[in-house]
Amino acid sequence: MGDDRRVAPGGGGGGGGGGAAEHRGGPELRRATVAALYRYPVKSMLGEPLEAVEISDRGLSGDRRFALLDAETGKVASAKNPRLWRELLRCAATLTEAGPPRITGPDGTEVPTAAALSALVGREVTLTDVPPPAGTLDRSRPEQVLAAGLETAVEADTVQFGSASPPGTFFDFAPVHVITTSTLRRIGELGPRGTAEAERYRPNLVIDTDEADGFVEHTWTGRDLHITDGPILRVIASTPRCAIPTLAHGDLPRDPDALRVLAHHHRVPALPGRAPEPCAGVYAQVVRGGWVREGDVIRL
Repeated sequence: MGDDRRVAPGGGGGGGGGGAAEHRGGPELRRATVAALYRYPVKSMLGEPLEAVEISDRGLSGDRRFALLDAETGKVASAKNPRLWRELLRCAATLTEAGPPRITGPDGTEVPTAAALSALVGREVTLTDVPPPAGTLDRSRPEQVLAAGLETAVEADTVQFGSASPPGTFFDFAPVHVITTSTLRRIGELGPRGTAEAERYRPNLVIDTDEADGFVEHTWTGRDLHITDGPILRVIASTPRCAIPTLAHGDLPRDPDALRVLAHHHRVPALPGRAPEPCAGVYAQVVRGGWVREGDVIRL
């Protein structure tokens, strides 16, 4: 999301947050549990699955802790501009006890230096854990990417970081992204392949629910998700999708239908007053921190 989607940031651990979000109502959940947890130590690289993780107002511990900076433009490298940065989604990053993350390339070998990373992506980059002042990235217009392909230069919007996140973080908008298994099932049902992989949509939490509504989380805006007796997440907006879900992710091949299905079947306003756009999943802020684990029960 860009500057025009600002909401009041949450207070992480104290209360408050998402002041501009509208409560859209919706039924109580019949059953919901945490099915999977992911963090992404380096922005736009593959994430690492977790069984348990601590969460705070800055998101999952270690999530988007690092990013690459483009030496030529000063902007943060993001696969939202796939013509330049789609190769990042074939790299994997894992946190280490101290120091920089361990990064491996598409062939599984370690990429130990900035020079090696630059050679891999074809541009001079540096790895940093400090967002630049007024940090920005380029977000190619996703439907133009669908129409023109990955090699064509299309229009791009310059996006500032984290209008609903704490300062000094690399989040595009808010610190937590949630998607449900019912939404993934519905995308698969509407698409030609019959499947939709969670990894394409880069969630932090996958919530397993038997709700019949395939996009049930879009009714949660303004509501709180209570995770067992620990963290509380406040849902503040639907997640508009860029071109990233369509790209190759590690061993997953390119799949334009990961976005095309949403463009045809699920266009909704990400926030009240915005024009409808393809959405899947929701953004959340952290009202109360704590530990979250696979299998934890979720209630609204």
